[in-house]
Order: sequence, then structure tokens, then C-alpha cells
Amino acid sequence: MNKKRIAVIGMGYVGIPAAVLLADAGHNVVGIQRRSQRSGWKIDWLNQGRCPVGGNEPELPEILQRVVREGRFMATDDYSVLRDVDVVLIDVQTPTDEAHAPIYESLEEASHHVGKYLRKGSLVIVESTVAPGTTEHVVKPILEQESGLRTGLPDGFGLCFSYERVMVGRLIHNVREYPKIVGAVDDESRNMAIELYRSIVRAQVCGTDIMTAEVAKTVENAYRDVQIAFANEVALLCESLGTDVHEVRKLVNGLPNDPSAPHANPVRNMHFPGAGVGGHCLPKDTWLLMHGYDRYAESKHAYPMSVLTGARYLNDWMPIHMVDLLETALGEAGVRIRGSRICVLGYAFLENCDDSRNTPTAPLLQELRRRGATYVIHDPFIKEDEGHQIEPDIDRALNDCHAVVLMTKHQEYRSVTPERLNGLLRSRVVIDGRNMFDPKEFLDHGFIFKGIGKGNINKIKVCSRETIQSGVLSPRS
Repeated sequence: MNKKRIAVIGMGYVGIPAAVLLADAGHNVVGIQRRSQRSGWKIDWLNQGRCPVGGNEPELPEILQRVVREGRFMATDDYSVLRDVDVVLIDVQTPTDEAHAPIYESLEEASHHVGKYLRKGSLVIVESTVAPGTTEHVVKPILEQESGLRTGLPDGFGLCFSYERVMVGRLIHNVREYPKIVGAVDDESRNMAIELYRSIVRAQVCGTDIMTAEVAKTVENAYRDVQIAFANEVALLCESLGTDVHEVRKLVNGLPNDPSAPHANPVRNMHFPGAGVGGHCLPKDTWLLMHGYDRYAESKHAYPMSVLTGARYLNDWMPIHMVDLLETALGEAGVRIRGSRICVLGYAFLENCDDSRNTPTAPLLQELRRRGATYVIHDPFIKEDEGHQIEPDIDRALNDCHAVVLMTKHQEYRSVTPERLNGLLRSRVVIDGRNMFDPKEFLDHGFIFKGIGKGNINKIKVCSRETIQSGVLSPRS
């Protein structure tokens, strides 16, 4: 294809991998980043070929270094570079407020900047996740007003919505290997975008209309959110019924994939339960979907929408349940939660990364404060976030605490053993929110152990005592 001059607005988890892959495909790419106190440092890092994304991101640092060295990518805060580009990708954050309504401040600001420099024949692609209807009713009017052009090629500018399916730890892989969906206002805009994405995407690039693409993006994440909520509700049932949700999950998922009868395929894929859902997308995309329905639906149904929103409320409640488990465990140890000191392991929302957006650790900390506990946070990838000071040394974080609460399954936490905790904690209490630890190992050392969906703990305790008393194992401490 013809090499394009491309601007990518927003140097985050979506914008950076998209920009460097396009540059690596031979396009001339400029990344635009606001020089704010929080994120402005990224500009200098990117221009030096240093990757701002922490954690383990295969290929991203190497590709970034290469395209910077070869002069095909640079970063700036100067929007005037837009006057010389053929394609603009908008990759800014679109959070929601306390009422679950989308906050489009960054999206609207970017749209105003883009509109001022739009030329006839240019293409604008919104990659930010938005509520269905947003590209048509929010972005399009701003672009038309600022540019004085009409939407549609060839006489005006092209407009598309095309979302990325990124995940931290797999940014390059997901952009390059997963099917790409392109929604457009007209055929020429769609064809232009499809040709562009085919230069970096190895999978199928599918065309559709903008509303369908917007709905598909939010539904993808709402689907996963509902699946996680299902697993969490089953975990709560297992806690009450005295079973282990992970054993239940293994048995449920034992049904085979039988392609001989697609309409009756027995395969199941029950998700993992856990201490909460985080990240930029899952905690908000259901609300974006419902916002689009409330604002732009052509008709409304009498049946109240409940499955999607109910899943959201349950997943948001799981950090509170973690504190409930903690308070119960402390009580069994003879310690009141008010006045206790808790070590919280993990602030990132996902293991082995530095992404703390919408981390479930934040509401857990808020609930700990509400119940009168103090805490110290450890995370190997994050130094400070939202005013929270994070202790870099795990032993100092653990020292003199009454309990350990695991919120993130970082690889480093596999080194947390009963022997290590014995010399550091004031009382032996462990709460596992990610099924990382072996309960029996801790119970054999006299710990009080609780975990999401671990309703069989009392049975393990009995088994452990009987095993020790029979002489098969002797108490170690």
C-alpha cells in the first residue's frame, strides 16, 4: 500500500503499540501526547526510544527503539503537525464518572484540535472506547464545525470507529494478531482504513457501520465482565456450601470441545473468580453500552436491563468481600480489624504489569480505612499512585502486620511462604484473592487462611490436624 503520514493522539496502552507497529510497517508516524504533569514525561522517553510501558511487554521496547532510530516515529505535544498528515488515530482515555456517565473531556479536546487542521481527503479514526452513538453524535459535529468540511469521502473527510483489543503484557501481539473491526460512515472511508490496518494486522480486517462497531466493542468487554461475575457468584456459593470453587471450575470445564455438533457443543469455559475487576475497559464498558442505549436507542424495551448491570455491581463488590473475609479471619485470631495493620500485596490491576487503572485494590483500601484499619501496600512495578505511597521492599511491607491480603498475582509473591511470614507478621492471617497460595501449606503452619471461593478450608484444617496427629507430618512451627 501507499505509505501514509499518520498522527496518533494519546500515547498510552493503545496509542503506543498502534503507532510503533504502523511506523514499523513503513508509515511516517507522529505521536501526540499532552505535556501534563502526569504524562508529559512520555514525550521525552519516546523520542529517546525508551518504552514508557512498564512490566513485561514482549517486542514493544525493541520495535520502539528501531522506529525511532530509523526516523519513522517521533512524539510531540504540538498539534500543528496534524496539518501535514493523511490519517489521524484518536486513542485517548474515556473514563466514566461516579454516576457511570462517560467523561469525554479528552475526546472532545482531541476532536477540536483535529478539526482545526482537517483537510479534504483526510481520515479520522476513533480508537478510544466510547458509548454507542458517540462517534456520530459527539465527534462528528465537532470535526465538521471546526473544519468547515462535511463528513464523507471524497468531497469531505473520512470518519471511522475501529477499536483495539489490547491487554497489558500482550500489547503488540493483540494489535497485530487479532481480527480488526472497522466501522465507517461511507465505503471509501472504510476501504481506506481497512487498507491501512492490513499493513499491520495479520488477521482478518472486517468492515461494518460505526454504530455496530461501537456496540461490538462494549459488548466484548461486557461479556467478559458477566462471565467473571458468574464465576464470582459461584465462588460465593461455594464458600457457603463448603466446597472449593476451583475444583468446581475444573470439573465444569472438563466438558470437551465437540465440533461435530456446533449447535449442541458441550464445551464450557468458566472464568476464574477473584478479588475484583480492574483495568481501563471492563469496569466501565458496560456502563458505556448502557449509556448509549439510554441516550440513542430508537426504542426501549419493557424488560429492565439487569444481567449486565448486575454483573458490574457484583464485580465492584468483590474487594469489599475481601475485607469481610479479612475481618472474619482476624476475629478468629483474636484481633479486631479496627486498629489492625494490614499488608496489601499488589496495587496493579493485573499481574506482572504497572497498570493501576481502576485497580480493585483502591476500593479495598477505602474499605479498610472505613473499618479503622491501617495498611501498607507493596507492588514491584508501581512506586506511587493516586496519593498512595507504595513500599518497594516486600519484607518491610510485611513486617509487624497482623495480616496479608493478596490482591494481585505478581510472580514475585510466589516467594511469600509460611516460613517467611513467621518472622515478620504479628499474627498468622492470610487472605488470598487470586488463588495463588496453597491453603494446606499455610494451615499446616498454624495460619488462618481464607480465599475467594474456598469454602472447604475448615475441611482442610481438620485433615491437616488429623495428618499431623497421625505422625505422617510433624508440626514445623
